[in-house]
Amino acid sequence: MHHKLSIIGLMSGTSLDGLDIAFVDFKYNSEPIEFEVLQSETIPYSSDFMDELKNSTNLSVTDFLKLDKKIGKVFGEYVNHFIEKYKIDKKQVDAITSHGQTTFHQPENGFTSQIGCGTTIAITTGIPVINDFRTKDVVLGGQGAPLVPIGDFNLFNQFAESFLNLGGIANISYKKDEKIIAFDICPANLPLNLICKKKLNLIYDPNGENARKGKIIPELLNQLNNLDFYKLQPPKSLGTEWLNSDFYPILEEFKTSNGTDLLATIIEHEAIQISSTLNENNLESLYITGGGAKNSFLIERIQSYFKGEVIIPNSTIINFKEAIIFAFLGAQYLQKLPNTVASVTGARRDCIGGVLHIPD
Repeated sequence: MHHKLSIIGLMSGTSLDGLDIAFVDFKYNSEPIEFEVLQSETIPYSSDFMDELKNSTNLSVTDFLKLDKKIGKVFGEYVNHFIEKYKIDKKQVDAITSHGQTTFHQPENGFTSQIGCGTTIAITTGIPVINDFRTKDVVLGGQGAPLVPIGDFNLFNQFAESFLNLGGIANISYKKDEKIIAFDICPANLPLNLICKKKLNLIYDPNGENARKGKIIPELLNQLNNLDFYKLQPPKSLGTEWLNSDFYPILEEFKTSNGTDLLATIIEHEAIQISSTLNENNLESLYITGGGAKNSFLIERIQSYFKGEVIIPNSTIINFKEAIIFAFLGAQYLQKLPNTVASVTGARRDCIGGVLHIPD
């Protein structure tokens, strides 16, 4: 058992905008485990690389395998740049943990795929790499997701009862009868950013200021709230596949509507889904992270329906919570402690997920 581990966590989310890097120290001789973010940065992707990632699910097997190596190379170079910039001593880094880029997530077919070759990152940086955190859980019959809750309850549980991350998708975790419950509630930034791009020629809606000007479209709100996914019991997870098959076709029916009205309606829908989940489970405090935490209009709409207290942490935590937690999953792996929770994923048992790649 090490008392202290120093890990560089890498997170590349569904929004595909850049690589989040967090260099974190974990101290294992205290309860809760203490952590300190020494440095953090998001390195934006070039538009060409972003397009390659977006297209990753349409590739031939050969091109897919080539992209896997290329992402590994790019991530490795980004880490080298980060290490140089912050004058980090490579010998002090116990491991790099990489979530990878999710391409195919089909637990029902027994697999999930996060690309970004671990061996390539290890060779490029000269530092051991742990990646592929989800596969073992899927093989054990789990969803391979979500993995963040174990970090929430080990690192952040003194701040709130429940944790909401507003990335491309909104996911929640909380404890019920001492068990961690966690699932995807609804989409978050993905449809909002899509409308911004299609209708308003914006990458996203800063602070939700365009949505704030919009009027709710009752028929659209009603159709979104009636989607079958919302009737399912957890564990459940959402991906781009579901957005394309179930969510976006409804938006398509309203494509002549004004962009601000569409944004206002989607935000209202998200706020209703999120707050009803919180209220039904009698949760009294909520800790919000992810890019959506900066959308003040969305936060206000959640707060208007939610009976409890909303807590928004500092910007390092908002921006890097997932990278910090993936670093933590790597620390657990090195400590030979479980980093996936069966009660969350539906697997047969908790396990130590991840694959270690040694550079030498």
